[in-house]
Amino acid sequence: MNITFSTKRLEKLANDAKKCQKELGKTGAERYLLRLSDLHIAVSLEDVRYLPGRYHELSGNRKGQWACDLEHPYRLIFRPHEDPIPQNEDGKGA
Repeated sequence: MNITFSTKRLEKLANDAKKCQKELGKTGAERYLLRLSDLHIAVSLEDVRYLPGRYHELSGNRKGQWACDLEHPYRLIFRPHEDPIPQNEDGKGA
């Protein structure tokens, strides 16, 4: 998947492992970079749904966004670029 960032700060963290570790700590940085890597190599959301990190679709005022766990209590929230987001029979993202 193609990844774009909502802020320059997040993009800098993704492109500089040392800066990422300094800001997020060792475990937080490892998980942040791993989750981004998972998303980068995925072809669709279905490819990441069952990976470690509990990738899941959000609801309510965040409908259309997805999240995955980083280091408690932090998570990575992202919006798929696919338009429209593929859905299964239950109306959830595919």
